[in-house]
Order: sequence, then structure tokens, then C-alpha cells
Amino acid sequence: MTAAFRSVLYVPADKSRALAKLPELRCDAVILDLEDAVLPEQKGEARAGAARALRAGATMPLLLRLNGPGTPWEQDDLELALRFAPAGIVLPKAEEPARVREVSLGLPLWLMIETPLGVQRVAELARVPGVAGLIVGANDLLLGLRGRSTPGREALLYALGAVITAARVQGITALDAVHNDLQDAEGLEHTSQQGRDLGFDGRTLIHPAQIETVNRVYGVSEAEAQQARELLAGWEEARQQGRGVAVHRGRMIEELHAREARNVLERWKAQK
Repeated sequence: MTAAFRSVLYVPADKSRALAKLPELRCDAVILDLEDAVLPEQKGEARAGAARALRAGATMPLLLRLNGPGTPWEQDDLELALRFAPAGIVLPKAEEPARVREVSLGLPLWLMIETPLGVQRVAELARVPGVAGLIVGANDLLLGLRGRSTPGREALLYALGAVITAARVQGITALDAVHNDLQDAEGLEHTSQQGRDLGFDGRTLIHPAQIETVNRVYGVSEAEAQQARELLAGWEEARQQGRGVAVHRGRMIEELHAREARNVLERWKAQK
């Protein structure tokens, strides 16, 4: 069964207090961040913090976001990943499929799509062997697009759709971008609902206070799971009677609806 990735929290690896709280978190995964959230003079401390966290382990998967290719910290980050084998490697600003192949290290790869070129090449990037997921990086992407941040995220809709489509074609996970305003609970709810409606599996977060909302929006409720069970029961009864369609709660259903219900139950089980 595929693990749930409803909520994936960035934790700066140089922040010891934040790392100490990992056992308390209820997110589905954590990204130990060595890149944007860490100042240049703190990179060594961040690698040490990530090493301690990976050595200790956690109840959720721990991914490691590396510094980008060509940076002074690239080699040290790769050596850290090789030594401690995180649950996945997050590559920022993925644009070159050949470069992605070079840094696989035999670990699952999560590619950040956060530049116009990355969006343009996302289908090719998603096809690289070992890629497990795609992550939208909206802040850098908006800058590259010269777009404006709006409640409806209009400037990003093409990119969001391209990421989801590439992920679905390859059967991998798609994560929506962070919501930057910690005081904007309504905006977090709205963009999470939008991302779920578009087809994302979950989203990345910047603070533990966002976990509950995102888990709820991207999760499957007990009521939704029960509805899926009832639909499947009705569908199985129709199939046993030799019928290719059935009526469930006044709605015509066929095999595609049964597949959708099975997917709902798979997601329900994965989040347990």
C-alpha cells in the first residue's frame, strides 16, 4: 500500500528545538531542509542536525532537501545522504533530467518544480527512474513567471496542472506548494481545498500549526470511506446480476466509479 503524503513539513535542519519536536508531529512526512531555510554560515550545523535526526529515526518518513547543483555544499550534502539513507532526497529547482539521473544515489527522488524551465520539462523529469514525487515550489516559480500572488493562484494554475498531469502519467505522488501566511487560516483552507480539487495528494507545510487543516482536507473521512464501501457493495451486486451499470443513491454508476471508490479506500487505509 502506498504511504499517505497529505502533509509534508519542512523543518530547517539547523534548528535543534524544531528537530527535537519530531516525535510529537502528526504530519505524514518531514523534509529536513539543508537549502533555502538555512543561512550559508549554518550549513555545517544543518548537516549535523540532519545526521542526528536521521540516526534517531522517526515515526514518519524523513526526506532530505539538498542544496542545489553547483553550490559549495553540494558534495557534503550528497555524502550525508549516502551515509544515512533518508527516505528520499528532495532536489531543488529540478530542470535537467540528466542531472537528476546523476544524483539518484539509489534513494527515492522528490523533484521540486519551481522554475519555468522545470514546468516546461516536468513530464520528462517525472520519467527519470527513481523519481517518487513532484513538489511545487510556488515562491520561486512566481518570481520566475513574474506573476502575482492572488487568493485564486491564477498565475500558477498552468504549472499546477502540468505537475499533476506528469505525476499521474507516471503513477507518482504530487505535492502542492506551501501556504506562506501563518495567520491566514482561511487562505490555508481555501488553497488546500483547491489543491485537493485539482488532484494533488497533499502539500508541503512551513509550520506544525498547519498540519491539522491539511490532513483533514487531503484525508478521507470515515463517512467518505463508508460511502465508498456502500458503492462497491452495490456495484458488486450489479455485477453478480450481470449488469454493467447500477444505480447508487439515485446516481448511475459503472466501473470507473468503482475504481474511484477503491482509490478512496486505499487512501483511507494509508492514512491510518
